[in-house]
Parts: sequence; C-alpha cells; structure tokens
Amino acid sequence: MTSPAPPGPPRPTSRDVARAAGVSQATVSLVLGDKWRGRVSESTAGRVRDAARGLGYRPNLAARNLRLGRTRTALLVVPALTNEFFAQVYTGAAAVAAEHGFGVVLYPSPDGTGPARDPFPSARAALDGVIASSMAADALDALHGADVPLVMLDSDPSAPGPAARVNLDIADGMRQVARHLLALGHRRFLHLASAVDTWTFACRADALREELRRTPGTEVRTVTSALDVRSGRHAAEEALGLPGPRPTAIVCDDDILAAGACKAARRFGLRVPDDLSVTGFDDLALATAVEPELTTVRLPAVQVGERGMAALLAVLDGRAAEPGSLPVRLVVRGSTAAVPGGPGA
Repeated sequence: MTSPAPPGPPRPTSRDVARAAGVSQATVSLVLGDKWRGRVSESTAGRVRDAARGLGYRPNLAARNLRLGRTRTALLVVPALTNEFFAQVYTGAAAVAAEHGFGVVLYPSPDGTGPARDPFPSARAALDGVIASSMAADALDALHGADVPLVMLDSDPSAPGPAARVNLDIADGMRQVARHLLALGHRRFLHLASAVDTWTFACRADALREELRRTPGTEVRTVTSALDVRSGRHAAEEALGLPGPRPTAIVCDDDILAAGACKAARRFGLRVPDDLSVTGFDDLALATAVEPELTTVRLPAVQVGERGMAALLAVLDGRAAEPGSLPVRLVVRGSTAAVPGGPGA
C-alpha cells in the first residue's frame, strides 16, 4: 500500500507578499486590486507586483469579491454575434477585463439584428457594469435608477444617461469616402443606407450629404436596406433600375451592403469599378473576400472594446474615462476608380 503524498508547500498569502515587499497588507491589497494610483508610488507598486510574482501569489478573488460586494463581471450588449465587428469588440473588452480580474458576459440581440432587448431584470444583481452598443431605449430606461454604471459605444454624444462613452469618428470616415470619390470625378451618387435606426448610421448619412453639398453639381439619392447581402442587392437593383442617369458611385453604410451592391451591378451588366464605383464601411474580412476588393473605412473594433472596458474600470474606480473619439481610416482598394470621361460623365 503506497503512502499518501506529502503535502505541498503552503500557499503564499498577502502577508507573505507584504513581508517580501516591505509594505503593509493594505498596500498589497491596493496594488493587486489595481486601486493604488494616487495612493501608492509607482516604484512601490512595482515592488509589490514583483514580490507577488516571485512568490507565485494569486489573490482569492472570490473572497475579495464578497468583501467588496462585487462580482467583477461586465455585460457587453451587442446587436448581433454574426457581425465580425462586434466579435472583435468583445475580444478587446475581454482582454482588458482579464488584466484586471474581470469577466465579460456577452449579450446579443435575440433577433440577431438591431437593438438588444432589456437584459437587466435577470442580470442586474450580478453585474458591476454594462458596456452597450446600439441598445434599445427601453433597455436604457430599465437601467435608470439602478446602481449599474453604463458605458455606451458608438452612440449619440448629446444623449443623456451613460457614465462614459466610447465613440469612433464616424463622420470623418464618411467625409474621407466622399472626398475620395469626388477627387475621382464622381458627381452622381447612390447612398445605400442601413435601415437600422441608430446614431451611427444617421451620422454617416449626415456627413455624406454635408460633404457632397460642398461641391457644386453633385446629386445623391438615398435608399435603405436591411443589413444583409440579399437585401442590399435588391435595394441597389431597384435604385439602378430607376429612370434617368444612373449613379456613378454607390456609397454603402457597411461592407455587407457593399457586397450586395456589387452583385446588383453585375446583374445590370455594369463592371466595378469601370462603370460603377462602390465603397463600404467597417473593413470586415468580407472587404478583401469580394472581387474587386472593397474600398472601405477601417474601424478599430478591438480598440473600441479595449477603450470601452477601460472606461468602465475608470468609472468603477471613480476616475474620468479617456476622452476623444477613436480615429478611422479610408482603405483604398480596387472597387473605386475615376469616372470614364471625367467629372459628371
């Protein structure tokens, strides 16, 4: 009969870390709980972290959470899991959360598109905060009066409610698209717009029209579509089939609609970009999967998630979230070209 294995060495405690770093246990708690800024010097914080790593110390998060009354859990509300953009937002948020001992629960819309329904009745008691994109108004109303901080992503900066916001410079992205196409000589435009009623899509439409108005002789017609390739194709086909001069460029609210617009062009015997230029928005993997590859606006989705989680952590810690919108960038590829015959042809 074999003897039981001897017990291993005792698990290191915060007292051991404090002794090794030459500080108090309270200081260890502040540093490892990421609450040290403004209370402990950076060199002392580094010494505590080094001591914890050297001893192999891991804080008992469950016990600490009970003391703090927190679950260290954030809810990320997104319109759809099928959209690559929001998957990347989650990746960024989860990475920052993990660095601070937080978990992120993902809540997509049950319908797969549009705003999510109210998740709070079942989840409010188990959350430290919410990060939300395109949330329904009634979900926001349900949150009012509850002690749950809200960080909004890509939302109307003038609307009241959230503790912090993280926005992309959406308007600048659409201005970059318009300037690119105008420089290529385009003057007749079709705006293939999303039918989803959110600030981000309204911002794209306003920025496009404002920028085109600066150039005399421009025309823009707007048609709306659900956010899928088939709907985008049907909407573009109807617009291209209307009487009168056809547009020379289709500006799409996202890459999915742009893929539908390219399909519509082929059904009319139009070549992209020789006969018709097409632009997208988002720079999803789809943008380089279609042929020709899409000229589109690149949105830093992972950085949106990172900034959103960092903003929530700042709010929970009583600090101001980082200000300013995240920049976006036009990526020019093969789906845009000069108008044959010059401007207004």
